[in-house]
Amino acid sequence: MAELKTKRFSIGYALLLKKQKSFIQDSLVNLAKQRGIDLIKIDTDKPLVDQGPFDCVLHKLYGEEWRKQLQEYLVCNPSAIVIDFPDAIERLHNRISMLDVVSEIEEVKDNETASFGVPKQVVVYEPEKLKDAKAWSEGLKFPVIAKPLVADGSAKSHKMLLIFSTEGFDELKTPTVLQEFVNHGGVIFKVYVVGKYVKCVKRKSLPDITEEKLDSLSGSLSFSQISNLTSDERNDDKYYKMMDSEDAAMPPMSLITNIACGLRTTMKLHLFNFDVIRDTKAGNRYLVIDINYFPGYAKMPGYESVLTDFFWDVLNKKEDRSFNCEKGLMKLVGNNGGCGEEDTGSPTVSSALKKGEP
Repeated sequence: MAELKTKRFSIGYALLLKKQKSFIQDSLVNLAKQRGIDLIKIDTDKPLVDQGPFDCVLHKLYGEEWRKQLQEYLVCNPSAIVIDFPDAIERLHNRISMLDVVSEIEEVKDNETASFGVPKQVVVYEPEKLKDAKAWSEGLKFPVIAKPLVADGSAKSHKMLLIFSTEGFDELKTPTVLQEFVNHGGVIFKVYVVGKYVKCVKRKSLPDITEEKLDSLSGSLSFSQISNLTSDERNDDKYYKMMDSEDAAMPPMSLITNIACGLRTTMKLHLFNFDVIRDTKAGNRYLVIDINYFPGYAKMPGYESVLTDFFWDVLNKKEDRSFNCEKGLMKLVGNNGGCGEEDTGSPTVSSALKKGEP
């Protein structure tokens, strides 16, 4: 009697070279293969519809042309899965709409006294308004962080300045986002989300700026220069102890999971991370300062098993989805479910698509 062959799944990945090198490592490819999942590189120089067929398309490419290719592929392969939808990813390319989503999350009250939100921020479109603090301040005061409005992953979008006075706006280009700088003990919490899986780690961040220090500062500094702010203090052992992220208490996991679940449900995304800081003045107040799609998961210990579990779950437990061919829209429908606790390693939610009626 002939042996029954176990069904194998194929995931076509379309990633820029830098992302391929960091994410598609042998350890991930081999573990996925053991689970019956083959990771196959998509040739971006050829039409997507002529490749595969793939059970799933994993991508981090942008632009109208790529969006059209995905639409055409899904028309021809209505049972295929796409992770994630371009329209949902697009929201994270604007630093204002990116954080607006945090206000849409319902804050779940539990035994924790901690709360969350976002820093005060404003977008300035006209260069002349930068010099007029009254035109943009809206409760903001120096120092402020200046970030490009567009957050598309390019080198330009990562250029950020810490500004101490109006002179710091001299070479700044608009549109730009001005965000209040909040002292946070020199520690940032990076939260990785993979479906229902949530992992929080801590990293060193920008040093706090005291009122006395601020009085002696003017103009601006790029983030790479900010380490020089406390050069005089670095001979002091107390400074190093203060900056030791190992001593920083982690945020309540219930709070982090609540934020992760809310973001995932509201944004309709499954692969992202967000950065959180603790306001040292409030102590129990946490601020989301950035959200990124498809981050550097290889930096996360054991990422191979987390992603492989996610792929398996996506391929085997599809939820209802629809694809409106007539309007050329990708629309996520169905139940998104909740989020699990840290290190569950068992995410449940796919971006499965089914061809809907026009």
